[in-house]
Amino acid sequence: MEEKVLSELQELKKIALLGSKRVLTMQDVALLTGLSMSCLYKKTHKKELPFWKSNGGKITYFDKSEIEDWCLSHRVKTSAEIESEAATYLVSGKK
Repeated sequence: MEEKVLSELQELKKIALLGSKRVLTMQDVALLTGLSMSCLYKKTHKKELPFWKSNGGKITYFDKSEIEDWCLSHRVKTSAEIESEAATYLVSGKK
């Protein structure tokens, strides 16, 4: 029981520290986005995710605001928005 409580406290500490960081590590991004490390490695390899490399190229860093923007860049329209656009298109022939 104590180990579980300590583990949860450490996780909360990591999450709290994310709020004050601008430059994130791969582990920070995994915690922030909920994506697995494997998924993040694939996305950086395919250059689907904005990232920075250290001078030696061994360490990958991320800008927190760029990651937040990336997370919010794939918005899905609501049904009401789609219906409104369709109605507008039918009436005017334009978006």
